[in-house]
Amino acid sequence: MTDGPQFEPLKPAPTLGEEVGAKAARKLRARRNAAYGVWFGLGMMGLVGWSVAIPTLLGAALGIWLDQHFPGRHAWTLALLVAGLAIGCFNAWHWVTKEGNAIEEDQGDGDA
Repeated sequence: MTDGPQFEPLKPAPTLGEEVGAKAARKLRARRNAAYGVWFGLGMMGLVGWSVAIPTLLGAALGIWLDQHFPGRHAWTLALLVAGLAIGCFNAWHWVTKEGNAIEEDQGDGDA
């Protein structure tokens, strides 16, 4: 049992040299990662959008073709549209995860 609240000791305030050094390191890291700017973000949005749209449209087109050539009780169009959408979402998730890991790795290399 403790007699009262436990406090951590205060950290000394950073010196002017440490503050300037940290700011310079941030600027250098930002210059190295200049590729991750606005254009990179727009390109990534385009990549994600097309990686979802193309499989979805291909699934719908294949479903329409199957419905016209092999009519049946169930519609292929909706089923293949949903399947294409699922494949596209998985594809987009894969790309975003891959790029996120690459960005974290680049930032980790800059800190070391």
